[in-house]
Amino acid sequence: MDLHFGDSKPTDDERAAVDALLGPPESSWEGADRSDADLRWARGGRTARERRDLLLPGLHAINDRIGWISDGALDYLCRRLTVPPAEAYGVATFYALFSVRPRPATVLHVCTDLACTAAGAGALCAGVEAGLGPGVRVERGPCLGLCERAPAALAVRAGDPVRTAVAAPATVRTAVLAATSPDSAPEEPPAAVAVPQAGSAGLTLLARVGVVDPASLDDYRAHGGYTALRRAFELGPAGVIREVTDSGLVGRGGAAFPTGRKWQATASQPDRPHYLVCNADESEPGTFKDRVLMEGDPYALIEAMTIAGYATGAHHGYLYLRGEYPRALRRMEHAVDRARARGLLGADVLGQGYAFDIEIRRGAGAYICGEETALFNSIEGYRGEPRSKPPFPVEKGLFGKPTVENNVETLVNVLPVLTMGAQAYAAVGTPGSTGPKLYCVSGSVDRPGVYELPFGATLGELLTLAGVRDGLRAVLLGGAAGGFVRPDELDVPLTFEGTREAGTTLGSGVVMAFDDTVPLPRLLLRIAEFFRDESCGQCVPCRVGTVRQEEALHRIADRTGAAAADDIALLREVGRAMRDASICGLGQTAWNAVESAIDRLGAYE
Repeated sequence: MDLHFGDSKPTDDERAAVDALLGPPESSWEGADRSDADLRWARGGRTARERRDLLLPGLHAINDRIGWISDGALDYLCRRLTVPPAEAYGVATFYALFSVRPRPATVLHVCTDLACTAAGAGALCAGVEAGLGPGVRVERGPCLGLCERAPAALAVRAGDPVRTAVAAPATVRTAVLAATSPDSAPEEPPAAVAVPQAGSAGLTLLARVGVVDPASLDDYRAHGGYTALRRAFELGPAGVIREVTDSGLVGRGGAAFPTGRKWQATASQPDRPHYLVCNADESEPGTFKDRVLMEGDPYALIEAMTIAGYATGAHHGYLYLRGEYPRALRRMEHAVDRARARGLLGADVLGQGYAFDIEIRRGAGAYICGEETALFNSIEGYRGEPRSKPPFPVEKGLFGKPTVENNVETLVNVLPVLTMGAQAYAAVGTPGSTGPKLYCVSGSVDRPGVYELPFGATLGELLTLAGVRDGLRAVLLGGAAGGFVRPDELDVPLTFEGTREAGTTLGSGVVMAFDDTVPLPRLLLRIAEFFRDESCGQCVPCRVGTVRQEEALHRIADRTGAAAADDIALLREVGRAMRDASICGLGQTAWNAVESAIDRLGAYE
């Protein structure tokens, strides 16, 4: 595509979208009408360069208002931020939710990932495409994080304001209604519908979901809210880190790194300022627990982020939230505003002399931004590509400063650590995997949703709770980056150490059940297509390997035995290369599910 930004002019709507975010331009250098003063000196360049991190919000502002990002709009945004247009174009084209080519104001995103494919997403797409006219763009895409209500669709209608509607479980009729009349589409069910255990005794992380009004700060406080933060102020930063360390809490995003060690390493860095980043960009197919927590108990995350910031010496926190989660965004924005108005965020939190505030940043459809350093690049206004390590984020993270990054579930676990005490928390679960764990169960079960169990429960116990159906063929643990287990392996304990010993992974807690009506080769091909689409392309092993993996799986989709032997050998070779040489976890795990299906399930025998 030829870039002629200098010849393109923004429309009034495009200028208004950018100015609503950045304020009116101060000089002609930023796009205002030229004055005599502008001919004598340039103003504001340094200030604008320091605002490059507003590039992603600026792209969202244009895309939300217009539905796509024109050359003129991009050029105007670049002038306002003094960002080279070629770099901004590279950022805009990195994300799936943006378009730099004209498209209708309404886009219907239909999930075609694992759970939705098993629930009939293919037929849904065909029916929707036949039922909608040219005024709506139908885009088949990756997981929307609505797996418990599969199949799912998300309609986005550009304008001021942008309007969204979710259809899940979607039929052709409800998906068409969401796209053509988003304001008339049925309301989404409460977050508690995604929690089959809602209201049950013994819950910790999910105890308030379905019990408190997620919009009410007073209701949250009446059910124990902000008890943990008050305890944190009593303990002091070092005491909080000691409690978290003694509790044995490890990261719930899949890597299982000890949270206390990460916090201590960040807190001890002399370089200032320190930053806190909450990773709410859960894009792993089959994962939706963080969405449910933010929709059903948003103030818990704000309290937990405040504690993490206090412990690590951070005064500014970023909540990086999936672009496909419009209701979670609304709930979190409301909760942040209310907490700030009540003195629970801001210059003097709870009158304790500690300043902390939270800024919400929306992702724009990039699985790779779940990797912490790719997420930092995204916030800073660059392409969401992973960085080489070392240096590690605790030394040089966001904006080159010491940064602690945790996902939503990890942070929310800090609340019971402080209210129960480290020893009581550590007594839950197993010595190697302490505390409660959330599991996202979907697929061939009668009661899909988010389940909370102490570490150590078996896979079979979890599936019994969810009501697994007859004819179970396989269970995928950990999502697309995880591995399959057989129906005769359901006694595997759901702990980090137990799944490792069983030759699989717990990952972020995805549990997808597939019965014998689901064609396994087609499922593996969908996983390969996902990784090919989501690879950022920065390193050769992943960029080339994900393509070769998909090509081989296409060739053997309908072949078995000796006819598939050569391609299976190629898959193993490519898989080893990706695992050994890729820069980040995407390439390193892109072969896992395919390998486990071949070795454990005999997918092509």
